[in-house]
Amino acid sequence: MIAFACPVCVNLVTFESVRCLRCSTELAFDPDARLVRPAGAPGGEPRCANAELAACNWSAAEEGGLCASCALTRTRPSDGDRDGLGGFAAAERAKRRLLFELYDLGLPVEGWTEREGGLAFDLLSSEHEAVGTGHADGVITLDLAETDPAHRERLRVKLGEPYRTVLGHFRHEIGHYYQPILVPPGSALQEDCRALFGDERADYQEALERHYGSGPRPGWEADHVSAYATMHPWEDWAETFAHYMHMRDTLQTAAAWGVSVQGPVVAGADLAPLESEPRAVGGDVGEMLEAWIPLTYALNAINRSMGALDLYPFVLGAAVERKLEFVGGLIAGLRERSQPLA
Repeated sequence: MIAFACPVCVNLVTFESVRCLRCSTELAFDPDARLVRPAGAPGGEPRCANAELAACNWSAAEEGGLCASCALTRTRPSDGDRDGLGGFAAAERAKRRLLFELYDLGLPVEGWTEREGGLAFDLLSSEHEAVGTGHADGVITLDLAETDPAHRERLRVKLGEPYRTVLGHFRHEIGHYYQPILVPPGSALQEDCRALFGDERADYQEALERHYGSGPRPGWEADHVSAYATMHPWEDWAETFAHYMHMRDTLQTAAAWGVSVQGPVVAGADLAPLESEPRAVGGDVGEMLEAWIPLTYALNAINRSMGALDLYPFVLGAAVERKLEFVGGLIAGLRERSQPLA
């Protein structure tokens, strides 16, 4: 995430800001320009119609309309579902961050009202019926119970996961959505993808039962970014895609805030680079990793000083780095092909 300033007084504001704390200007985020602008009448950006319901701070194309993010939500809790609407607002907040990064990456975002199979979000409460978080035919479904930190932590511990967030769910599920876009079925890229991630034609239900019945094989860490990634090639792709987004967004934030790592003050025998300068990082995965590893060493050390879990509880093997490079290369290639000729 980049840093933002109030368009009136240039005070620091955040991606989520609705008002400048210094000059009290009403604010709205313009997703087309990716800038924070003055909001409301007279002359300001029209606010999204979900400004109250979803605590949305994005602007809409016209007064009373939905912003680009809220328009992608196909289903939400009813107006009378107070608890569900609380989770809905939290989910929409994470979704806006997801959309910002998709726009920033230059990935196509075509909604369900624009084409069949377009991107849609069903944000559903499991209070009264079962809801399965997942993706199918362009529709991303989220169980809004995932917005409850206590519920989410219980599941994280039960499933032995090092990391579980609403934004992480969205990044994983959007990876499923983009796989056939980045790796068209029947293309040479699909064969390259199979060589790295495995054959996606393997029976998914059998893989699911095997994973939850016996767990990942010993030594999975050498080839996969997470235990869940071992379940099926589709999940390996989605976990890797999500991880690419984790890395890129965190490095972008570090660069925006001028965060760098000069290495520990105590000399050691570790020959690995321990300096990180995120401002030098572009979209190349090799460069990202050079800045990423030392940065995560430092952030984990800081978290431990607060008695918290590691901010980055992952180890990236060489095979995982190759998968990340593959995903990053596909995204960069699509962005280049989408740019108009001068």
